[in-house]
Amino acid sequence: MEDKKLTIDDFDLKYVLGKGSFAKVVLVKKKDTKKLYAMKILKKDYIQRRRQDQNVMVERNLLVEMNHPFIIKVKHTFQSEKKLYFCLEYCPGGELFNLLYKKERFNEDQTRFYVSQMILAIEFLHEKNVIYRDLKPENVLIDKQGYIRVTDFGLSKQNVKGNYEAKSVVGTPEYLAPEILEGKGYGKTVDWWTLGCIIYELLTGRPPFYKDEGKEDLFQQIQQNKVEIEKNWISDCKDLVLSLLQKDPKLRLGFNGAHEIKDHPWFMSLDWDVLKNKKYTPPFVPDIKNEDTPGYVDKYFLNMNIQSVEQNSLKNDYKDFKGFTYDSQSFQVIGNPVL
Repeated sequence: MEDKKLTIDDFDLKYVLGKGSFAKVVLVKKKDTKKLYAMKILKKDYIQRRRQDQNVMVERNLLVEMNHPFIIKVKHTFQSEKKLYFCLEYCPGGELFNLLYKKERFNEDQTRFYVSQMILAIEFLHEKNVIYRDLKPENVLIDKQGYIRVTDFGLSKQNVKGNYEAKSVVGTPEYLAPEILEGKGYGKTVDWWTLGCIIYELLTGRPPFYKDEGKEDLFQQIQQNKVEIEKNWISDCKDLVLSLLQKDPKLRLGFNGAHEIKDHPWFMSLDWDVLKNKKYTPPFVPDIKNEDTPGYVDKYFLNMNIQSVEQNSLKNDYKDFKGFTYDSQSFQVIGNPVL
């Protein structure tokens, strides 16, 4: 007997958790199991007009293949005539960005806790020859235990083995590595540049090259200016950030692999195996009174209309994304994954 294919009618839609240029994320409850998920919903019309078909399939395949404690897990993927659905594990602690906004800045111990998990996640991706390309506090979620999940692989690139294979200028402007802006090709070390930006931001409350003058000025600073380090940082922390924000990727810490970063003195007090097994006490654990009601999501999103306003489309024929459908419980992939 063939398994029943999932549809959006199998879920109760609760609240909007977030919305970007490509997708809306909604808290949903599966009707038969009562389990909560974060459902990422994308419109096929928008994907096809923006020529994002391949990126969507890369994200889908990475989510299915990547099994790591600090990377978001996908439970189901399915499609309707007009939309694609990613059913992801729900992290009730919200985005690391929101926690940082509330706290304004973290101390070094708190920063080390979150950043070290990002390092393990990025190391895992790099071992699979994947560049993440969009590490930022908005793409780091906090689970109910207080540990993190890296999410959103829409800008990731697979099969990158060399240092100059990637060419596209993609990512969030404040976190772009200089070599991306130069357009000469780049490799995995762009993720370590971004890690340096993240450490700086968690300790200060802002990215290292963030200014209000516009993108051109921002990009010029990234390519030419030295980062300003605060005087109260200990020498190990200062050395780590400067080593990660080295403009020449060949001289950047991590160029030879994540072990260079993990062996840095700033992490000497950390046991990486204890961290991976989640045996440390997190600096922040979400206070969850009712998982059905998000407590760590911006009210702007929670008050948003959960039903999209359908725009008239010039298309009457929507693409069938072959190989998109997936069910983690049956370990069944329906169709052949296409890239």
